[in-house]
Amino acid sequence: MLIFRKIKIVLTVIALALLAPSNANTTEECFESASRAIFKFNMALDEILLEPIAKGYNKLPSPIRSGTSNFTSNIGTLLSIPNNLLQGNLSQLGHSVGSVAINTTVGILGFLNPAEKIGLKPHKEDVGQTLGSYGIGPGCYFVLPVLGPTTARDSIGMIADTFVDPFAHVTIREHEMFGASGNSLDYFSIKATGAVDFRSDNDKNFDSL
Repeated sequence: MLIFRKIKIVLTVIALALLAPSNANTTEECFESASRAIFKFNMALDEILLEPIAKGYNKLPSPIRSGTSNFTSNIGTLLSIPNNLLQGNLSQLGHSVGSVAINTTVGILGFLNPAEKIGLKPHKEDVGQTLGSYGIGPGCYFVLPVLGPTTARDSIGMIADTFVDPFAHVTIREHEMFGASGNSLDYFSIKATGAVDFRSDNDKNFDSL
């Protein structure tokens, strides 16, 4: 019954997105003055907090950074599984399921990535991309605090992600799945670690902004 409730939620999100203007262009800003102010806030937050942490993270031994990146990426792939199903992409579904299964077991909870060595390369998918596959336009562009640039479609998708993501189901919703359990702290800790890993990988790009 739970899975049917989740499918109904996703279908509701799709219906809401369909009601949004489909001719809105991503170059059009919904809240231009607010977005500029939020962008400045995000850059200040990055300079004060995220950049120093990312630079310290970059000084860690390469195997630690690689293992951490693999671990967060493996958890992120869980979100791709329901979205592959919703998109009807059975090929990528196989890549996603196979990658998570192999990396979680043989790859020691995802710290190693043996799945890639045997040719499994899952694409990261989320509800925003799934909505796009249904022909729903991105809508206008704006900037969110901390989370950064997004579109109307992807902002709706981010909310829906927390309902279809198995990791969010186990942590934020605190429902046990296949013997795994967690809490909100686990969820946000992994997301924060992923953000630091992403920031460290793109240090030069951020410096050019």
